[in-house]
Amino acid sequence: MDLRVIEKDDTSLSIEITGEDHTFMNVLKGALLETEGVAAATYDMNPEQSGGQTDPVLTIKTEDDTDALSALEAGTDRVIEKTTALTEAYDAAI
Repeated sequence: MDLRVIEKDDTSLSIEITGEDHTFMNVLKGALLETEGVAAATYDMNPEQSGGQTDPVLTIKTEDDTDALSALEAGTDRVIEKTTALTEAYDAAI
C-alpha cells in the first residue's frame, strides 16, 4: 500500500491510497467517523469525475484542535482493534 499526500493542513488531509478498493476504504471511513474529533471522512474513486484517477482519495476534516494526521492514526488503530476482535471471535467459535 502506497500513500501520497495530496493536501494537508492542521484540520484536513487528502491522501491517495494506492491499490485499495471500496472494501478497505469503507472500513477505514467508518472507523474514522467513529474517531473523536473527526467532523467528516469520505473517499472518492470515481475516475470519470476525478479526471481519470482510479486509486481512492481519502479526505478527512477534523474539528478545532484535532490534527488530521493524528486522526488518521487513531482511525487506523481502530481498524486494527476491530480486525483483532473479529479474529479472536472467529478463533473462539471454531
